[in-house]
Formats: sequence, C-alpha cells, structure tokens
Amino acid sequence: MRVTIISRIYAPEVSAASGLLQSWAEEFRDRGCDVTVLTTRPPRGATLADPPGVTVRRARVLRDKQQYVRGYIPYLSFDMPLAFRLLFSRRSDLYVVEPPPTTTAVVVALARLRRTPVVVDAADLWSDAAAMVSTNKLVPLILQRLELWGLKRAHHLFAAHTPLTGRFRELGIETPTTPIGFGADTSIFRYDGEPAPEPPVFVYAGTHSEWHGAGIFVEAFPAVLREYPEARLLFIGNGADRDLLRTRVEALGIAASVELRTPISPTQLAPILAGATASLASLKPNQGYDYAFTTKAYSSLAAGCPVIFAGTGPTVDFLNKAENPDAGVALDYDVEATAGAMIAAAASPLPPQARAELANWAAERYALDAIAKRVVDESLAIVERSTSRRRRTTKRS
Repeated sequence: MRVTIISRIYAPEVSAASGLLQSWAEEFRDRGCDVTVLTTRPPRGATLADPPGVTVRRARVLRDKQQYVRGYIPYLSFDMPLAFRLLFSRRSDLYVVEPPPTTTAVVVALARLRRTPVVVDAADLWSDAAAMVSTNKLVPLILQRLELWGLKRAHHLFAAHTPLTGRFRELGIETPTTPIGFGADTSIFRYDGEPAPEPPVFVYAGTHSEWHGAGIFVEAFPAVLREYPEARLLFIGNGADRDLLRTRVEALGIAASVELRTPISPTQLAPILAGATASLASLKPNQGYDYAFTTKAYSSLAAGCPVIFAGTGPTVDFLNKAENPDAGVALDYDVEATAGAMIAAAASPLPPQARAELANWAAERYALDAIAKRVVDESLAIVERSTSRRRRTTKRS
C-alpha cells in the first residue's frame, strides 16, 4: 500500500505538526506501507535526520524573515509545484494532507482525479483565524469557501479536539471526523530529574500570534519581579506578535529579565521545559477562536512541567479536570490573576518526585505513538473501503 503525506512543514522543522506527522509516517511504515512525504526544504541551520524506511522529498519554498512558511505567497510557492508533483507521480492508495486550506484544496482536487481517498490533519479552522486578523473582509470569505470545499470533500478529518468537531458541524462540514488530540513525543519530552531552577524560570514555547494573546505574561511579569527580582521569562518560537512583545518588554523596563528566542528543536526544548518552574500558554477570549486547544500543554506535562494557562477554550476544562493535581492551573485572561499564579508557582515549585509522577502520568495518556495508531487504523480502513468500492464498480462495468 502506497501512502503519501503532504505538508509544507515537517521534521526537523520545529512545530507540533512536524512531530505529529513524522509519528504517523513511521506508524504507516511499521504497518508495511510504502510511505512518501512531500514537503519543503527545512529552514537554514536545520539538521536533516529522516527516519529509515520513509522517503522524504523536499522542494524549495518561500519563507518569511523568521524562516517560517507563512502567508499566501509562501503557501502558493509550495502548492503550485505540488500540483505537478502529484499529477506526475506514481499513484498512491492514500493521501494524508496537512493544511493550509490551499494545500488541502490542491490535494483534494488531484485526489478526485485519481480516485484516491484523502484524510486531513484538521487541527484548526484557518479561515476563523484569518477573520480575526484581516482588515479585508473578502480575504477570509474566499479562504473560508476554499477551506470548506476541501474539508467537505475529504474522506476523513482528524481533529485536534471535540469542540473543533462541533465547529465543523456549525459550518456544514459533515465529513466523518475523529478527535485525536495532539499529544507529545515522549521519547523526547520526558523528565530526567532536572530540579526547578533557582531563581524561577517561566517558559512560553510555541507560536505567539494575535489570538494567543501571549502578551498577558509580559504584562504580568513586573509583579512577579517585585516578589522574585531574579525571575526570568523566556519566549521560544515565533509569531505575528513577536515584535509587539519585544516593544512592550522594552516599554515596561524588564528587558533584562525577558528573553525572546527563535524556534529550537524538540530535543533542545525538552530539557528547558523539564527544568522550568512552569510553562505558559494562553488563548485570548472573544476572538472567534474560543474552541481552540493549546497543544503545547502536552509536551510540557510530558516533561514534568506544570502549565499556567490564561484564557478560554477547552484547555480550561483539560486542566481543571486533569486527574493529576500538579498538571497546572487555568485562569481568566486577567493580568492580576496571571501574575498571582506565576508568583504561587515560584513560591512552591514542584519537587523532583512530583515532576517525575506528572511526566509518567502524561506519557501514559498523551504519547504521540498512541495517536498515530488510531490515525493509521482509521486510514487503512478507509483505503480498504475505497478499494472494495472500486472493485465492485469495475465488476459491474
């Protein structure tokens, strides 16, 4: 069975989707499938280490100044050549596609021509996100039409969480959908006995775009510094709010205590999380994105690091209902409450034994390989049903 995974972002590029898709590729391979990944050349400085038994074909792509493939022109720089790469490649039995919607539309269109089933890693609704930041109403409308067209015609969607499935149904997307979560690569994100640092260190790792509202941690940090003058706040990643965060840090006079780093590899990030006082995550309310889940929580917990979450959405229920009392806290999107949670974490950092127990608890529930097995089980069943239908059609004709 031939499986082709299509994504503009793939390991070793730093992204939750990169690790997720690589785990899927390896699971398909372990089931005896012939796996090919069509992706992009990685950012400058990245070290290639593709897993054995998986063919990875990389093409040039336009990247922004942060070395990220983001924006309509960069997307098209991947999508337009992709159409020809698919059209003139050997036929697959299954296409697995990672958005943006332009990529999904290209793959679905080519798959319909080749009568090949398509499954989508539908972790987000891109048109909802675009509507929050675009001043031109026409652009989000076009993007939504394109996104709906692709998602409605896919054979199956793998959603990040149940609330997103509900949003699909609100928009009339009736494609069969399985909520799978994201999970963490527990071979990388784990706890190896790192003690919480002294002074306290808080880490925001991941994208900081407008709807995340990561600036709340900058606003809260002066209060933390009054209690713990040597405390540090570390942002690792990129996003549209990066320059705004830097400007605000300077304005508050806390630049000596706040560091903004570019993305690093999971192997570099894991020990930082394992030794942090707490990791930080946020989702700004009333942005039309309240159904989103902050998936960075999985990696943090797997590293034995509690989460401080400020905002709205399913992350609140996730932390409030966590069976481990040390998983973290969920707060309103409020500066004073956020500062209070950070100060409380600094005052009572988790001891090593509790961090080890937290990491083990998370690994049992949110390991990427368990998610990959679910995805591959469902995908192979889809291929089998599709093959059976084609055989019946051939016999009748």
